[in-house]
Amino acid sequence: MLAAGDLGFLMQTPNYFWNYLPLLLQIAVAVGLASFIVLASWLIGRHRPTRIKLSTYECGMDPQGDARGRFSVRFYMVAMLFILFDVEAVFMYPWAVIYRRLPLLTGSRFFGFWEIVVYIGFILVGYFYIVKKGILDWSNDKADL
Repeated sequence: MLAAGDLGFLMQTPNYFWNYLPLLLQIAVAVGLASFIVLASWLIGRHRPTRIKLSTYECGMDPQGDARGRFSVRFYMVAMLFILFDVEAVFMYPWAVIYRRLPLLTGSRFFGFWEIVVYIGFILVGYFYIVKKGILDWSNDKADL
């Protein structure tokens, strides 16, 4: 039988630093290896700057005009729509992983099905809105580069 004074070693808080030691070692190795590779490349590589190597390279063509040209707003709208629909597609993965367990978790057989039907409905409403606005119709855009 243990006395009350003997339980002190069980009540001590563990040092949580040791739990993070493998992570810190992995970060240190990654930073060290990346630094070594960059330094070795700089030391071993040839340094012969020529006029061609120092010239501006832009898609294989000589740059012409002002770099601050205007872009069509449609370009940014399509980029934002891509991000929006991409993120929405990513949100379907967790649902797909637990779909078979949803009846046990919610108590309803069709909860998961109706949940994704509503979710895809929201996506379709957004899609029909952007089609109706003509954001994806590039033939009407006269403000290209």
